Amino acid sequence: MTIADTPLAAFDPTDPDVLAERVPHEEMLAMRRTAPVSFVAQDEDARAGFPDHQGFWALSKHADVAAVSKNQTDFSTQANGVIMRFAPGMTKEEREQSGFLLINHDAPDHTKLRQIVSRAFTPRAINALHDDLKARAQKIWADAVESGSGDFVEQVAAELPLQAIADLLGVPQEDRGKLFEWSNQMMSYDDPTVEGDQMVAFMEILAYSMALADERRKNPQDDIVTKLVTADVDGRGLTDDEFGFFMILLAVAGNETTRNAITWGMHAFATNPDQWETFVAQRPATATDEIIRWATPVTAFQRTALRDVEVGGVTIPEGERVGLLYASANFDEDIFEDPFTFDVLREHNPHQAFGGHGAHYCIGANLARMEVDLIFNAIADSGVRVELLGEPARLRSGWLNGVKSLPVAYHR
Repeated sequence: MTIADTPLAAFDPTDPDVLAERVPHEEMLAMRRTAPVSFVAQDEDARAGFPDHQGFWALSKHADVAAVSKNQTDFSTQANGVIMRFAPGMTKEEREQSGFLLINHDAPDHTKLRQIVSRAFTPRAINALHDDLKARAQKIWADAVESGSGDFVEQVAAELPLQAIADLLGVPQEDRGKLFEWSNQMMSYDDPTVEGDQMVAFMEILAYSMALADERRKNPQDDIVTKLVTADVDGRGLTDDEFGFFMILLAVAGNETTRNAITWGMHAFATNPDQWETFVAQRPATATDEIIRWATPVTAFQRTALRDVEVGGVTIPEGERVGLLYASANFDEDIFEDPFTFDVLREHNPHQAFGGHGAHYCIGANLARMEVDLIFNAIADSGVRVELLGEPARLRSGWLNGVKSLPVAYHR
């Protein structure tokens, strides 16, 4: 890698036009080497939803991202939420509506709400799903291969996460396509090529969730929806808004990020055939986390400083937004040996792709790892070769390393 010539003062790592073309690794490498804690000034459109801010402080080093992720005393998710970039025109009031999402809560509310569903995502609970998900992964792959060619995202990468989260939530499998469409529309507000309206999709999934909740109150099941509608939070149940936003978070996070990890993993294997040969021959347990590190589906989240606090030798003033650049931290040469090499045998891999190891560590990390592992083992078991027929169609987003489509052919 070489340091880009682009002046860092003019570089915004949340620019959707940049992320629509590439992950800006050269610029982030320059940030790590010359300005690991730096202020990114933004114009009005770039800071839509944050009218009281002129920009944010970007953290590009692994150590700083990890430290702030664990620090609930000095940094808040609730103050401004975790999403760093919204579509132009987003108002502060509209942005604040997302405060109902679990990921935008601070302790103690976050702790209480997270405990409601945490039992469904323990290693023991996820391991109990292994055999069923393995059979699903094998069938998904067999069906894709039978078609001869197609879009890897829709045929393979999206399917296992959708089927898994539908089962966990108690959503009928025939409705999983709705979750796919709604999550696409909600996460694609910066991409004009994706059909649909974010607010319409938001209202549709909210209405669907309310109807599902009403049905579970009458007919309880062994699923997360039933746990949510019967939950006791400080002597009360969840409000309709709390429940609806819980469902949105689980439905979207449960498929969007894992599908992108699987897609980028397939692309990495197809462009590094030696690594695919190693994986097929050895099936290393280290491969899953390397795929996730390499993909880093969420490129950045944010926190807000609750007081003047020093990070990396720089004082960040109280009330300022702080960007945790996971896509930079996961390629930090101080932590990862030869980080720009895709290496399925990489043993030292403390990546930050699940949001660091603090209170907001991804609740579905165990499930995501299992899904990635099962899909690629199903592919390896089949002996089928995947040929890329074109480049990935990248999602235009300020914080997702998303893929809309990946054309491939399957060769027996």
